[in-house]
Amino acid sequence: VQLQASGGGLVQAGGSLRLSCAASGRTFSNYAMGWFRQAPGKEREFVAGISRSGGSTNYADSVKGRFTISRDNAKNTVYLQMNSLKPEDTAVYYCAASLAYRTPMDGSPMNYWGKGTQVTVSS
Repeated sequence: VQLQASGGGLVQAGGSLRLSCAASGRTFSNYAMGWFRQAPGKEREFVAGISRSGGSTNYADSVKGRFTISRDNAKNTVYLQMNSLKPEDTAVYYCAASLAYRTPMDGSPMNYWGKGTQVTVSS
């Protein structure tokens, strides 16, 4: 499966952005999906995960209550709605797909990765 993330940009602290990740090549609903991010000088970290059907989600503690992951299997797209953004949310954000049945969480191995999209939050 090929993944293409979009929607990043520059936003002020307290603002919102919505990331999208379009999938192609295979049956999208066969994949659990996740969003990850990597800030300069830091390791890549888990942000959010969603099950194949969209009925189950997981979030990193740092984004709970602010970020929402969702998917539209008819459009082969997964989203990350980011509200109340903070400067520490600045990173390159990546979407990834997993063949596992389990909803992705911190430490979950992912099978496919897309290219990232830059999110910059100014203070």
